[in-house]
Amino acid sequence: MAETSHLTIAETETIEEAFRRLNANRLGILFAQDPGGRIVGAVTDGDIRRRMLAGITIHDRVAACINHNFVWAQAGGPREQILKLLDQRVHVVPILDTEGRLVDVFSRELFNLSEESEVFARARSPVRISFSGGGTDLTHYFVENDGGAVINATIKMYAHATLRRRSDPQIRIYSHDFRRTVEAGSLAELGTGGDLALIKSVVRLIKPTYGFELEVSADFPVGSGLGGSAVVSSAIIGCFNEFRGDQWDRHEIAEMAFQAERLMLNIPGGWQDQYATVFGGFNHMEFSSDQNTIVPLRLDPNIIAELEESLVLCYSGAGHDSGAIHRDQKAHHATADAVTAAAKQKEVTREIRKHLLRGRLLDCGRLIDEAWHAKRKLSSKISSGELDAIYDFAKSNGAVGGKLLGAGGGGYFMFFVRPFERYQLIAALEQQGHSCSRIMFEENGLRTWKSRLPSSSRQAAAEAARPKDH
Repeated sequence: MAETSHLTIAETETIEEAFRRLNANRLGILFAQDPGGRIVGAVTDGDIRRRMLAGITIHDRVAACINHNFVWAQAGGPREQILKLLDQRVHVVPILDTEGRLVDVFSRELFNLSEESEVFARARSPVRISFSGGGTDLTHYFVENDGGAVINATIKMYAHATLRRRSDPQIRIYSHDFRRTVEAGSLAELGTGGDLALIKSVVRLIKPTYGFELEVSADFPVGSGLGGSAVVSSAIIGCFNEFRGDQWDRHEIAEMAFQAERLMLNIPGGWQDQYATVFGGFNHMEFSSDQNTIVPLRLDPNIIAELEESLVLCYSGAGHDSGAIHRDQKAHHATADAVTAAAKQKEVTREIRKHLLRGRLLDCGRLIDEAWHAKRKLSSKISSGELDAIYDFAKSNGAVGGKLLGAGGGGYFMFFVRPFERYQLIAALEQQGHSCSRIMFEENGLRTWKSRLPSSSRQAAAEAARPKDH
Protein backbone atom coordinates (compact mmCIF):
# COMPACT_ATOMS: atom_id res chain seq x y z
CA MET A 1 0.00 0.00 0.00
CA ALA A 2 1.31 3.46 -0.90
CA GLU A 3 2.16 5.97 1.86
CA THR A 4 -0.90 8.26 2.07
CA SER A 5 0.18 10.93 4.58
CA HIS A 6 1.32 13.28 1.77
CA LEU A 7 -1.63 12.37 -0.44
CA THR A 8 -4.52 13.60 1.74
CA ILE A 9 -5.44 16.94 3.19
CA ALA A 10 -8.35 18.13 5.33
CA GLU A 11 -10.70 20.42 3.45
CA THR A 12 -10.24 22.96 6.29
CA GLU A 13 -6.45 23.17 5.76
CA THR A 14 -4.86 26.17 4.01
CA ILE A 15 -3.71 26.32 0.43
CA GLU A 16 -0.20 26.98 1.75
CA GLU A 17 -0.25 23.53 3.44
CA ALA A 18 -1.57 22.02 0.23
CA PHE A 19 1.48 23.33 -1.66
CA ARG A 20 3.80 21.76 0.94
CA ARG A 21 2.16 18.34 0.50
CA LEU A 22 2.11 18.59 -3.27
CA ASN A 23 5.85 19.28 -3.22
CA ALA A 24 6.33 16.24 -0.95
CA ASN A 25 4.31 13.67 -2.92
CA ARG A 26 5.48 14.80 -6.40
CA LEU A 27 2.25 13.47 -7.93
CA GLY A 28 0.60 16.87 -8.48
CA ILE A 29 -2.59 15.86 -6.69
CA LEU A 30 -4.09 15.68 -3.18
CA PHE A 31 -7.31 14.07 -1.95
CA ALA A 32 -9.44 16.21 0.35
CA GLN A 33 -10.98 14.69 3.48
CA ASP A 34 -14.06 15.71 5.41
CA PRO A 35 -13.99 15.72 9.26
CA GLY A 36 -14.87 11.98 9.22
CA GLY A 37 -11.83 11.10 7.12
CA ARG A 38 -13.83 10.39 3.97
CA ILE A 39 -12.45 11.54 0.63
CA VAL A 40 -14.73 14.22 -0.83
CA GLY A 41 -12.72 15.32 -3.86
CA ALA A 42 -9.38 15.93 -5.52
CA VAL A 43 -7.13 18.98 -5.45
CA THR A 44 -4.47 19.46 -8.11
CA ASP A 45 -1.72 22.01 -8.53
CA GLY A 46 -3.61 23.34 -11.56
CA ASP A 47 -6.87 23.66 -9.62
CA ILE A 48 -5.17 25.81 -6.99
CA ARG A 49 -3.38 28.07 -9.46
CA ARG A 50 -6.59 28.72 -11.41
CA ARG A 51 -8.41 29.67 -8.20
CA MET A 52 -5.55 31.95 -7.13
CA LEU A 53 -5.79 33.74 -10.47
CA ALA A 54 -9.44 34.31 -9.58
CA GLY A 55 -8.41 36.06 -6.34
CA ILE A 56 -7.94 33.58 -3.47
CA THR A 57 -4.69 33.52 -1.46
CA ILE A 58 -2.48 30.85 0.09
CA HIS A 59 -4.18 31.57 3.41
CA ASP A 60 -7.61 30.51 2.15
CA ARG A 61 -8.97 27.04 2.74
CA VAL A 62 -8.48 24.08 0.43
CA ALA A 63 -12.28 23.68 0.27
CA ALA A 64 -12.35 26.50 -2.30
CA CYS A 65 -10.29 24.42 -4.77
CA ILE A 66 -11.81 20.92 -4.46
CA ASN A 67 -12.98 19.08 -7.57
CA HIS A 68 -15.83 16.92 -6.26
CA ASN A 69 -16.28 15.16 -9.60
CA PHE A 70 -13.09 13.09 -9.36
CA VAL A 71 -12.14 9.63 -10.62
CA TRP A 72 -11.65 6.85 -8.09
CA ALA A 73 -11.83 3.04 -7.80
CA GLN A 74 -13.31 0.69 -5.22
CA ALA A 75 -10.95 -1.32 -3.00
CA GLY A 76 -10.93 -4.98 -3.95
CA GLY A 77 -12.08 -4.19 -7.48
CA PRO A 78 -10.50 -5.65 -10.61
CA ARG A 79 -6.99 -4.55 -11.48
CA GLU A 80 -7.97 -4.10 -15.13
CA GLN A 81 -10.51 -1.41 -14.18
CA ILE A 82 -7.76 0.75 -12.68
CA LEU A 83 -5.52 0.22 -15.68
CA LYS A 84 -8.30 1.36 -18.00
CA LEU A 85 -8.81 4.54 -15.97
CA LEU A 86 -5.08 5.29 -16.11
CA ASP A 87 -4.98 4.53 -19.81
CA GLN A 88 -7.57 7.05 -20.92
CA ARG A 89 -8.60 9.53 -18.26
CA VAL A 90 -6.24 10.30 -15.39
CA HIS A 91 -2.67 9.99 -14.15
CA VAL A 92 -3.53 9.05 -10.55
CA VAL A 93 -6.37 6.86 -9.22
CA PRO A 94 -7.24 6.83 -5.49
CA ILE A 95 -8.53 3.52 -4.09
CA LEU A 96 -11.35 4.01 -1.57
CA ASP A 97 -12.99 1.59 0.82
CA THR A 98 -16.79 1.28 1.21
CA GLU A 99 -16.83 4.22 3.64
CA GLY A 100 -14.92 6.47 1.26
CA ARG A 101 -11.58 6.40 3.06
CA LEU A 102 -8.33 6.28 1.12
CA VAL A 103 -6.57 2.89 1.26
CA ASP A 104 -4.15 3.16 -1.68
CA VAL A 105 -3.16 5.24 -4.69
CA PHE A 106 -2.12 3.99 -8.11
CA SER A 107 -0.45 6.01 -10.85
CA ARG A 108 1.10 5.25 -14.22
CA GLU A 109 4.48 4.96 -12.54
CA LEU A 110 3.32 3.59 -9.17
CA PHE A 111 1.22 0.42 -9.34
CA ASN A 112 1.73 -1.83 -6.36
CA LEU A 113 2.06 -5.45 -7.32
CA SER A 114 0.21 -7.95 -5.17
CA GLU A 115 2.16 -9.64 -2.45
CA GLU A 116 3.03 -13.25 -3.18
CA SER A 117 -0.02 -15.38 -2.45
CA GLU A 118 -0.06 -18.61 -0.52
CA VAL A 119 -0.18 -21.53 -2.93
CA PHE A 120 -1.98 -24.83 -2.37
CA ALA A 121 -1.65 -27.94 -4.49
CA ARG A 122 -4.86 -29.79 -5.27
CA ALA A 123 -5.52 -33.12 -6.93
CA ARG A 124 -8.50 -35.16 -8.05
CA SER A 125 -8.19 -38.78 -9.12
CA PRO A 126 -11.06 -40.96 -10.45
CA VAL A 127 -12.09 -44.48 -9.50
CA ARG A 128 -12.43 -47.23 -12.06
CA ILE A 129 -14.85 -49.95 -13.00
CA SER A 130 -13.45 -53.12 -14.53
CA PHE A 131 -15.21 -55.12 -17.22
CA SER A 132 -13.05 -58.24 -17.23
CA GLY A 133 -9.66 -59.65 -16.35
CA GLY A 134 -9.48 -58.80 -12.66
CA GLY A 135 -7.12 -61.21 -10.93
CA THR A 136 -4.89 -61.69 -13.97
CA ASP A 137 -3.16 -58.41 -13.05
CA LEU A 138 -1.70 -60.00 -9.91
CA THR A 139 2.08 -60.34 -10.22
CA HIS A 140 2.20 -64.00 -9.19
CA TYR A 141 -0.37 -64.82 -11.88
CA PHE A 142 0.96 -63.02 -14.94
CA VAL A 143 4.59 -63.96 -14.24
CA GLU A 144 3.72 -67.66 -14.15
CA ASN A 145 0.96 -67.72 -16.80
CA ASP A 146 2.22 -65.85 -19.82
CA GLY A 147 0.77 -62.46 -18.90
CA GLY A 148 -2.48 -60.93 -17.76
CA ALA A 149 -5.03 -58.61 -19.36
CA VAL A 150 -7.84 -56.37 -18.12
CA ILE A 151 -10.27 -53.80 -19.50
CA ASN A 152 -11.39 -50.96 -17.28
CA ALA A 153 -12.66 -47.39 -17.41
CA THR A 154 -12.67 -44.46 -15.00
CA ILE A 155 -15.92 -42.91 -13.80
CA LYS A 156 -16.93 -39.58 -12.29
CA MET A 157 -16.27 -40.46 -8.67
CA TYR A 158 -13.08 -39.19 -7.10
CA ALA A 159 -10.58 -38.98 -4.31
CA HIS A 160 -9.56 -35.40 -3.50
CA ALA A 161 -6.39 -34.08 -1.86
CA THR A 162 -5.16 -30.63 -0.86
CA LEU A 163 -1.57 -29.91 0.16
CA ARG A 164 -0.15 -26.78 1.82
CA ARG A 165 3.56 -26.39 2.37
CA ARG A 166 4.70 -25.13 5.75
CA SER A 167 7.74 -23.04 6.62
CA ASP A 168 8.61 -25.44 9.46
CA PRO A 169 9.04 -29.25 9.47
CA GLN A 170 5.72 -30.00 11.18
CA ILE A 171 3.24 -32.36 9.51
CA ARG A 172 -0.53 -32.48 9.81
CA ILE A 173 -2.65 -35.01 7.90
CA TYR A 174 -6.44 -35.10 8.05
CA SER A 175 -8.81 -37.65 6.51
CA HIS A 176 -12.38 -36.42 6.14
CA ASP A 177 -13.62 -39.98 5.54
CA PHE A 178 -12.11 -41.49 8.69
CA ARG A 179 -12.33 -38.20 10.65
CA ARG A 180 -8.79 -38.83 11.81
CA THR A 181 -5.90 -36.42 12.26
CA VAL A 182 -2.23 -37.42 12.39
CA GLU A 183 0.37 -34.88 13.50
CA ALA A 184 4.14 -35.10 13.74
CA GLY A 185 6.99 -32.69 14.44
CA SER A 186 8.85 -33.91 11.36
CA LEU A 187 8.92 -36.67 8.77
CA ALA A 188 11.18 -38.77 11.01
CA GLU A 189 8.52 -38.64 13.74
CA LEU A 190 5.60 -39.54 11.47
CA GLY A 191 5.77 -43.29 12.12
CA THR A 192 4.31 -46.09 10.02
CA GLY A 193 1.34 -47.99 11.41
CA GLY A 194 -1.80 -46.92 13.21
CA ASP A 195 -4.23 -44.35 11.86
CA LEU A 196 -4.01 -43.42 8.17
CA ALA A 197 -1.30 -46.00 7.49
CA LEU A 198 -1.74 -45.81 3.70
CA ILE A 199 -1.28 -42.02 3.65
CA LYS A 200 1.77 -42.31 5.89
CA SER A 201 3.20 -44.93 3.53
CA VAL A 202 2.82 -42.62 0.54
CA VAL A 203 4.42 -39.72 2.41
CA ARG A 204 7.36 -41.86 3.55
CA LEU A 205 7.90 -42.97 -0.04
CA ILE A 206 7.93 -39.36 -1.32
CA LYS A 207 10.17 -38.08 1.50
CA PRO A 208 9.22 -34.39 1.31
CA THR A 209 11.91 -32.03 2.57
CA TYR A 210 9.38 -29.60 4.04
CA GLY A 211 6.56 -29.64 6.55
CA PHE A 212 3.02 -29.67 5.22
CA GLU A 213 -0.69 -29.88 5.87
CA LEU A 214 -2.55 -32.50 3.84
CA GLU A 215 -6.31 -33.10 3.63
CA VAL A 216 -7.84 -36.10 1.88
CA SER A 217 -11.46 -37.01 1.10
CA ALA A 218 -13.32 -39.42 -1.17
CA ASP A 219 -16.67 -39.65 -2.94
CA PHE A 220 -16.91 -43.40 -2.25
CA PRO A 221 -17.04 -45.63 0.85
CA VAL A 222 -14.08 -47.64 2.10
CA GLY A 223 -14.05 -51.16 0.67
CA SER A 224 -16.12 -50.16 -2.35
CA GLY A 225 -14.29 -52.32 -4.88
CA LEU A 226 -13.53 -49.25 -7.00
CA GLY A 227 -9.78 -49.25 -6.41
CA GLY A 228 -10.07 -46.60 -3.73
CA SER A 229 -6.68 -47.11 -2.06
CA ALA A 230 -4.85 -46.55 -5.33
CA VAL A 231 -7.03 -43.53 -6.08
CA VAL A 232 -6.23 -41.88 -2.75
CA SER A 233 -2.52 -42.63 -3.15
CA SER A 234 -2.54 -41.19 -6.66
CA ALA A 235 -4.18 -37.95 -5.52
CA ILE A 236 -1.64 -37.50 -2.71
CA ILE A 237 1.33 -38.15 -5.00
CA GLY A 238 -0.16 -35.74 -7.53
CA CYS A 239 -0.28 -32.96 -4.92
CA PHE A 240 3.37 -33.37 -4.00
CA ASN A 241 4.25 -33.57 -7.69
CA GLU A 242 2.84 -30.06 -8.20
CA PHE A 243 5.66 -28.66 -6.04
CA ARG A 244 8.42 -30.50 -7.93
CA GLY A 245 10.55 -28.93 -10.63
CA ASP A 246 11.31 -32.29 -12.22
CA GLN A 247 7.85 -33.83 -12.17
CA TRP A 248 7.08 -37.54 -12.18
CA ASP A 249 5.30 -38.84 -15.28
CA ARG A 250 2.11 -40.91 -15.24
CA HIS A 251 3.87 -44.27 -15.24
CA GLU A 252 6.05 -43.18 -12.32
CA ILE A 253 3.07 -41.96 -10.30
CA ALA A 254 1.18 -45.24 -10.86
CA GLU A 255 4.25 -47.28 -9.90
CA MET A 256 4.81 -45.17 -6.77
CA ALA A 257 1.19 -45.75 -5.72
CA PHE A 258 1.71 -49.49 -6.25
CA GLN A 259 4.91 -49.46 -4.20
CA ALA A 260 3.38 -47.56 -1.29
CA GLU A 261 0.43 -49.93 -0.95
CA ARG A 262 1.65 -53.30 -2.20
CA LEU A 263 5.31 -53.33 -1.12
CA MET A 264 5.67 -50.90 1.77
CA LEU A 265 2.35 -51.80 3.46
CA ASN A 266 2.40 -55.36 2.12
CA ILE A 267 -1.26 -55.28 1.05
CA PRO A 268 -1.78 -57.89 -1.70
CA GLY A 269 -3.43 -56.79 -4.93
CA GLY A 270 -3.08 -56.21 -8.63
CA TRP A 271 -1.71 -53.46 -10.82
CA GLN A 272 -4.73 -52.18 -12.73
CA ASP A 273 -6.08 -49.77 -10.11
CA GLN A 274 -2.99 -47.57 -10.06
CA TYR A 275 -2.72 -47.28 -13.84
CA ALA A 276 -6.46 -46.76 -14.33
CA THR A 277 -6.76 -43.79 -11.97
CA VAL A 278 -3.62 -42.06 -13.25
CA PHE A 279 -4.25 -42.56 -16.99
CA GLY A 280 -8.06 -42.29 -17.00
CA GLY A 281 -10.54 -43.21 -19.73
CA PHE A 282 -11.10 -46.64 -21.27
CA ASN A 283 -7.99 -48.80 -21.28
CA HIS A 284 -6.93 -52.28 -22.28
CA MET A 285 -4.00 -53.22 -20.03
CA GLU A 286 -1.55 -56.06 -20.50
CA PHE A 287 0.81 -57.23 -17.78
CA SER A 288 3.94 -59.33 -18.11
CA SER A 289 7.16 -59.84 -16.20
CA ASP A 290 8.94 -57.47 -18.60
CA GLN A 291 6.51 -54.58 -19.02
CA ASN A 292 3.05 -53.26 -18.27
CA THR A 293 1.36 -51.88 -21.39
CA ILE A 294 -1.53 -49.39 -21.20
CA VAL A 295 -3.48 -49.11 -24.47
CA PRO A 296 -6.23 -46.43 -24.54
CA LEU A 297 -9.44 -47.51 -26.28
CA ARG A 298 -10.78 -44.84 -28.60
CA LEU A 299 -14.51 -45.41 -28.36
CA ASP A 300 -17.02 -43.41 -30.37
CA PRO A 301 -18.76 -40.89 -28.05
CA ASN A 302 -22.14 -42.38 -28.98
CA ILE A 303 -20.96 -45.81 -27.87
CA ILE A 304 -19.85 -44.35 -24.53
CA ALA A 305 -23.19 -42.57 -24.10
CA GLU A 306 -25.14 -45.75 -24.84
CA LEU A 307 -22.94 -47.72 -22.46
CA GLU A 308 -23.71 -45.20 -19.71
CA GLU A 309 -27.41 -45.83 -20.32
CA SER A 310 -26.80 -49.59 -20.07
CA LEU A 311 -24.98 -49.77 -16.73
CA VAL A 312 -26.22 -49.59 -13.15
CA LEU A 313 -23.99 -49.24 -10.10
CA CYS A 314 -25.47 -51.04 -7.09
CA TYR A 315 -23.98 -50.98 -3.60
CA SER A 316 -24.14 -54.40 -2.00
CA GLY A 317 -24.30 -52.87 1.47
CA ALA A 318 -21.00 -54.23 2.72
CA GLY A 319 -17.36 -53.33 2.32
CA HIS A 320 -14.67 -55.90 1.78
CA ASP A 321 -11.08 -56.77 2.61
CA SER A 322 -9.41 -57.00 -0.80
CA GLY A 323 -6.09 -58.03 0.75
CA ALA A 324 -7.59 -61.16 2.34
CA ILE A 325 -9.25 -62.12 -0.95
CA HIS A 326 -6.02 -61.68 -2.90
CA ARG A 327 -4.08 -63.73 -0.35
CA ASP A 328 -6.61 -66.55 -0.68
CA GLN A 329 -6.53 -66.24 -4.46
CA LYS A 330 -2.73 -66.50 -4.44
CA ALA A 331 -2.88 -69.60 -2.22
CA HIS A 332 -5.18 -71.37 -4.69
CA HIS A 333 -3.92 -69.93 -7.98
CA ALA A 334 -2.32 -73.21 -9.12
CA THR A 335 -5.46 -75.34 -8.80
CA ALA A 336 -7.03 -76.57 -12.03
CA ASP A 337 -10.20 -74.52 -11.52
CA ALA A 338 -8.25 -71.30 -10.86
CA VAL A 339 -5.98 -71.77 -13.87
CA THR A 340 -8.97 -72.43 -16.16
CA ALA A 341 -10.91 -69.50 -14.72
CA ALA A 342 -8.02 -67.06 -15.20
CA ALA A 343 -7.52 -68.21 -18.78
CA LYS A 344 -11.23 -67.66 -19.38
CA GLN A 345 -10.91 -64.15 -17.94
CA LYS A 346 -8.19 -63.28 -20.45
CA GLU A 347 -10.19 -64.76 -23.33
CA VAL A 348 -13.29 -62.77 -22.37
CA THR A 349 -11.20 -59.61 -22.02
CA ARG A 350 -10.10 -59.89 -25.65
CA GLU A 351 -13.69 -60.44 -26.77
CA ILE A 352 -15.06 -57.51 -24.76
CA ARG A 353 -12.43 -55.24 -26.28
CA LYS A 354 -13.51 -56.25 -29.79
CA HIS A 355 -17.20 -55.73 -29.10
CA LEU A 356 -16.70 -52.44 -27.23
CA LEU A 357 -14.82 -50.90 -30.14
CA ARG A 358 -17.61 -51.92 -32.52
CA GLY A 359 -20.40 -50.83 -30.19
CA ARG A 360 -21.90 -54.29 -29.80
CA LEU A 361 -22.83 -53.61 -26.22
CA LEU A 362 -25.35 -56.41 -25.65
CA ASP A 363 -22.58 -58.88 -26.47
CA CYS A 364 -20.40 -57.08 -23.92
CA GLY A 365 -23.11 -57.52 -21.30
CA ARG A 366 -23.27 -61.25 -21.89
CA LEU A 367 -19.49 -61.53 -21.76
CA ILE A 368 -19.37 -59.62 -18.46
CA ASP A 369 -21.68 -62.31 -17.09
CA GLU A 370 -19.26 -65.00 -18.32
CA ALA A 371 -16.31 -63.15 -16.81
CA TRP A 372 -18.05 -62.93 -13.42
CA HIS A 373 -18.78 -66.65 -13.31
CA ALA A 374 -15.16 -67.36 -14.23
CA LYS A 375 -13.80 -64.94 -11.63
CA ARG A 376 -15.83 -66.53 -8.84
CA LYS A 377 -13.75 -69.69 -9.31
CA LEU A 378 -10.49 -67.90 -8.48
CA SER A 379 -11.33 -67.85 -4.75
CA SER A 380 -14.19 -68.93 -2.51
CA LYS A 381 -14.00 -65.50 -0.85
CA ILE A 382 -14.90 -63.56 -4.00
CA SER A 383 -18.62 -64.12 -3.57
CA SER A 384 -21.03 -65.45 -0.95
CA GLY A 385 -24.56 -66.76 -0.71
CA GLU A 386 -25.86 -63.27 0.05
CA LEU A 387 -23.97 -61.71 -2.88
CA ASP A 388 -25.04 -64.47 -5.24
CA ALA A 389 -28.65 -63.80 -4.23
CA ILE A 390 -28.30 -60.13 -5.18
CA TYR A 391 -26.79 -61.10 -8.53
CA ASP A 392 -29.49 -63.67 -9.30
CA PHE A 393 -32.20 -61.20 -8.28
CA ALA A 394 -30.77 -58.57 -10.64
CA LYS A 395 -30.71 -61.05 -13.51
CA SER A 396 -34.29 -62.02 -12.87
CA ASN A 397 -35.23 -58.34 -13.11
CA GLY A 398 -33.61 -57.45 -16.40
CA ALA A 399 -29.84 -57.54 -15.93
CA VAL A 400 -28.02 -59.21 -18.82
CA GLY A 401 -24.82 -59.58 -16.86
CA GLY A 402 -22.79 -58.02 -14.11
CA LYS A 403 -19.99 -58.44 -11.63
CA LEU A 404 -18.72 -57.33 -8.28
CA LEU A 405 -16.13 -54.64 -8.82
CA GLY A 406 -12.65 -55.00 -7.45
CA ALA A 407 -11.47 -58.12 -5.64
CA GLY A 408 -15.01 -59.15 -4.69
CA GLY A 409 -16.45 -60.00 -1.30
CA GLY A 410 -18.59 -56.84 -1.17
CA GLY A 411 -18.61 -53.27 -2.37
CA TYR A 412 -20.32 -52.35 -5.64
CA PHE A 413 -22.00 -54.49 -8.24
CA MET A 414 -22.00 -53.27 -11.81
CA PHE A 415 -24.96 -54.55 -13.83
CA PHE A 416 -25.42 -54.40 -17.58
CA VAL A 417 -29.07 -53.97 -18.63
CA ARG A 418 -30.91 -53.01 -21.79
CA PRO A 419 -31.57 -49.25 -21.46
CA PHE A 420 -35.35 -49.65 -21.69
CA GLU A 421 -35.26 -52.02 -18.70
CA ARG A 422 -32.84 -50.12 -16.48
CA TYR A 423 -35.50 -48.33 -14.41
CA GLN A 424 -37.30 -51.60 -13.81
CA LEU A 425 -34.02 -53.07 -12.53
CA ILE A 426 -33.22 -50.03 -10.36
CA ALA A 427 -36.71 -50.02 -8.84
CA ALA A 428 -36.47 -53.73 -8.02
CA LEU A 429 -33.04 -53.42 -6.42
CA GLU A 430 -33.99 -50.35 -4.41
CA GLN A 431 -37.09 -52.12 -3.17
CA GLN A 432 -34.71 -54.72 -1.76
CA GLY A 433 -32.85 -51.94 0.09
CA HIS A 434 -29.91 -51.55 -2.29
CA SER A 435 -28.64 -48.13 -3.31
CA CYS A 436 -28.30 -47.67 -7.08
CA SER A 437 -26.78 -44.93 -9.19
CA ARG A 438 -25.86 -44.05 -12.73
CA ILE A 439 -22.38 -44.46 -14.17
CA MET A 440 -20.83 -41.47 -15.92
CA PHE A 441 -17.47 -42.09 -17.52
CA GLU A 442 -14.47 -39.83 -16.90
CA GLU A 443 -12.06 -39.44 -19.81
CA ASN A 444 -9.32 -37.85 -17.70
CA GLY A 445 -7.20 -39.51 -15.08
CA LEU A 446 -5.33 -37.82 -12.28
CA ARG A 447 -5.66 -34.01 -12.42
CA THR A 448 -3.48 -31.69 -10.37
CA TRP A 449 -3.31 -27.92 -10.14
CA LYS A 450 -2.26 -25.05 -7.91
CA SER A 451 -4.69 -22.74 -6.16
CA ARG A 452 -3.84 -19.32 -4.73
CA LEU A 453 -5.26 -17.64 -1.67
CA PRO A 454 -5.38 -13.83 -1.69
CA SER A 455 -2.45 -12.19 0.05
CA SER A 456 -3.20 -10.67 3.45
CA SER A 457 -3.30 -7.08 2.22
CA ARG A 458 -5.42 -7.89 -0.82
CA GLN A 459 -7.77 -9.95 1.34
CA ALA A 460 -8.01 -7.10 3.86
CA ALA A 461 -8.83 -4.63 1.09
CA ALA A 462 -11.44 -6.97 -0.30
CA GLU A 463 -12.96 -7.37 3.16
CA ALA A 464 -13.03 -3.60 3.60
CA ALA A 465 -14.79 -3.26 0.25
CA ARG A 466 -17.60 -5.63 1.15
CA PRO A 467 -20.90 -4.07 2.34
CA LYS A 468 -21.35 -4.36 6.08
CA ASP A 469 -24.52 -5.07 7.99
CA HIS A 470 -25.53 -2.29 10.38
